[in-house]
Amino acid sequence: MNDANRITRWKRTKRLMIITLIVWAFFSFVVHWFASGLNAMSFMGFPLGFYMAAQGSEIVFVVLLFVFARMQNKIDRETGFAEEG
Repeated sequence: MNDANRITRWKRTKRLMIITLIVWAFFSFVVHWFASGLNAMSFMGFPLGFYMAAQGSEIVFVVLLFVFARMQNKIDRETGFAEEG
């Protein structure tokens, strides 16, 4: 593991973290700020704003965790930092 791999891994990991945090912030704050405006539409019989605040955000967070872990594993494999096993 040389310094070039370490630098590449950190740059890619940092970019992945920033993107993950932007998606997290969007579904944590922005969707909830506009929930009342989203209530004009419905999803499965519930107002869309209520659904996104109560269920949609949590679903996105779980999916985001799996995507982050998978992408980080890919970065680790490509840069030589993958754990064996």
